[in-house]
Parts: sequence; C-alpha cells; structure tokens
Amino acid sequence: MLRTRRDHCLRTLAQAPAPTVRLVCLPHSGGTAAAYSAWAAGLPPTVELLAAQYPGHGDRFGEPLSADVRALSSELSSELLRLRPLPAVVFGHSFGALVAYETALTLSALGCPPAGLLVSSCPPPGTAVRVRTGLFSDSELWGLIRSLGGVDLSRADDTELAEALLPVLRADITAHEHYRPEPRTAPLSCPVRCYHGIQDPLVDGTLLPGWAPFTAGPFSLVEREGHHFHPFQDAKRLLTDIVTFLSTDSLTRS
Repeated sequence: MLRTRRDHCLRTLAQAPAPTVRLVCLPHSGGTAAAYSAWAAGLPPTVELLAAQYPGHGDRFGEPLSADVRALSSELSSELLRLRPLPAVVFGHSFGALVAYETALTLSALGCPPAGLLVSSCPPPGTAVRVRTGLFSDSELWGLIRSLGGVDLSRADDTELAEALLPVLRADITAHEHYRPEPRTAPLSCPVRCYHGIQDPLVDGTLLPGWAPFTAGPFSLVEREGHHFHPFQDAKRLLTDIVTFLSTDSLTRS
C-alpha cells in the first residue's frame, strides 16, 4: 500500500500509468484500507485502485472515531474531488456500502457523479437491520466477528487485538445501525450493482432488489457462494465481474 498523509482518507493501492477508471473501495465495520491490498494483483493496468481509511482505523489509529456515515462520505468526497478527473466507481462492503452510497450522492450533488456504484453484503438504505449487533456484549460481538471470518483465526484469541478493535467496531456498527437516508432524495443516475453471499446470516437476500429504486440507471444483483465476507473469501471471481463492469463503454466514456 502506497503511503499518503496519515490524516487523509484515501490510500493508493495500485497506480496505473494511463488509467481509464478509478476504483474506490470502502471497508466494512472495523475494516481498513489494507483489506483491499490483494485486489491490486487482479486488476488490469488501466484501473487505479484506491481505498478509504476511516478515522481511528489502521494507520489513523488515535484519531477520533466517527459514528456518522455522512461525515465519512463528506471527507471521502472532498478528497476525491481534489484528484485528477477520472471516471470513478465506488465499491463498498457491508457498512462501507452505506458510505459508498452517501459518497455517490455527495459527488452527484457537487456535479461529479460517479460512473458506478457497487455495494456488497448490505440491505438498501433505510432498511431495518436484521441483527442489531450493536447491542451485543463484547464477547458476543467478538464471537460473531470470528464466526463470520472477519478476523484472522490465528489472532482470534488475541485479547489485546480484541480490546483495540472492539471500540472501532462499535463506532462503525453504531453508524451503520443509526443511518437513515434523507427523505425525498433523488435517485442516482449511475449503474448500481449489488453483490450478495447467499450464506450470509446477516443480510436477507430478498431485500436486495430494493436497491433498484436508488438509481435511475441500470441495476443488477449478483448472488455468490459465500458468507458475509464473500469478497475476501473468493476475490478472484468477484474481481473478474468487477473488471467486466469497469470495462463497459458507458463507464470509460464518462
């Protein structure tokens, strides 16, 4: 991962000599930009890969945590607008999907709409959460993260790691579970694609077509084998689909 100023949100994971599209990845609750580092090897040299580092996460540890989806999207949007113009596709996993959606709204309101929105393992904005994990005890929450594959099993019994990550997880989960979209928000204009791991115990797959009204553009739902963290359990096939999405004429001409 290429270093940037620690107080900035974006981390460059793959530079491209002559990029035609920018893929911006947003982590799940408790996740860091490094979660997407391995994706760099699966992308063509025309794709610039960036990932967000939320305050208090990863190399921003020690900064105040944010429990507000819109605050996170505002920071991210501001940084994206300072970059050289390039069609941008925003990918968000779980909690990151809500940040991605709000980022897409912010960019659109500022006259720089994204070329596409990719969301994973997340019901549509405003949907009541299926399991209120924010109410779990520390031991219950850590046990859930372990069972879902959200922490390296070799470090699952590391009490110091748990003590460091649990406040971060709770801030993100609070932001996720308290987020509500603004009423009467105009739909996006870009294509939206939703990814779902069919064995995901946290996300009801029957709700996911509900993402369609959030865009006036094309909507597609891709169901995949896997659990909540399917993008990292089988990244190769997911990246194949994402690359196909990124290579469409409508995106590269944006």
